[in-house]
Amino acid sequence: MNTTHAPRIAIVGAGPGGLTCARILQRHGITVTVLDRDAGPDARNQGGTLDLHADNGQLALREAGLLDAFFRLARPEGQEMRQLDTAGTTLFHHVPEEGEQFKPEIDRGHLRDLLLDSLSPGTVRWGRTLTKVSGPAEGPRTLHLADGTTVEADLVIGADGAWSTVRRAVSPATPRYTGVSFLEARFDDVEKRHPRVAGLVGQGSTAAADGERALFAQRNSGDHIRVYVIQQVPADWIAGAGLTPDDTDGIRRVLLERYAHWSPRMRELIADNDGAYVDRPIFALPVPHTWDRNPTVTLLGDAAHLMPPLGVGVNLAMLDACELALAIAHNGTVAEALRAYERTMVPRSTETARLLDGATAGLLSTELPDFAGADRA
Repeated sequence: MNTTHAPRIAIVGAGPGGLTCARILQRHGITVTVLDRDAGPDARNQGGTLDLHADNGQLALREAGLLDAFFRLARPEGQEMRQLDTAGTTLFHHVPEEGEQFKPEIDRGHLRDLLLDSLSPGTVRWGRTLTKVSGPAEGPRTLHLADGTTVEADLVIGADGAWSTVRRAVSPATPRYTGVSFLEARFDDVEKRHPRVAGLVGQGSTAAADGERALFAQRNSGDHIRVYVIQQVPADWIAGAGLTPDDTDGIRRVLLERYAHWSPRMRELIADNDGAYVDRPIFALPVPHTWDRNPTVTLLGDAAHLMPPLGVGVNLAMLDACELALAIAHNGTVAEALRAYERTMVPRSTETARLLDGATAGLLSTELPDFAGADRA
């Protein structure tokens, strides 16, 4: 792209996708601004761990010039995978081979710090909540922020996740509840304070199900473990039980009743957690999710193709980001770049979304093919 008259590019969302896109654009000498609603980089916990695959997430990091730095932070031992029954008996156990690097784990916070530190100072503008995008389709676009200010851009990239505000500029689609909900439980200082949980989970991930409910536990760095209690329930099941999200003791009682037939060893994964539970109902966009091509607005990651958390989310977002940034760098105009990018991204995401449509119910299966064959992302 001719940088003499370079377009003003605004990325909304400082997650892995938005930051990867910004980093690759800057490597090609293209100026970009990232807007994020968080007050700062440390405003909230970034969540659990991610597995970055060699054929998508790692490709994006290579293009960003960060692959070696990623491997210094990543945990290849996190590729270990166990499948248990409700008694805690091991049914399947994968131990990664020495040097195996196909999908090592990295904490979300560590990945974001890696990407943030690679950007030019001032690239990310914190505390900027987008309320709407206005202006003609041919541009320029005006981004209206909650503080009353505006930003003008020739290209707006929506990397703002499941409930994307940018998406409204090109698509009326909204995420739908899948019928399956995750409830996150956190365990800290596990080797000393929760040794039985640490032994059950190992260095990677552990899963179990009984056909109606499931557990998925995953080792994080810093001696932490996160457990996801998986149930097919209404999205408001906590309120339906007469509880509030901060009623930890009440939620624990309900869970222990629902998992009463699981062994005491397995019930430790839901009952001995540190702090409050985090409610995470699983939503997905309609399949396929497409929109009429727009010359000044596009989407990537969950904003474009929100899917259940079955091993593809962050990897597709980073691949989207990489391909979009390269399309901008290698095409003469924004409109040409978006045509090239969406021509590949939309069919790829549609194919994957169709494969995963309705797959959340499979998380409860006693066969657990997804747990045995893929990590979460």
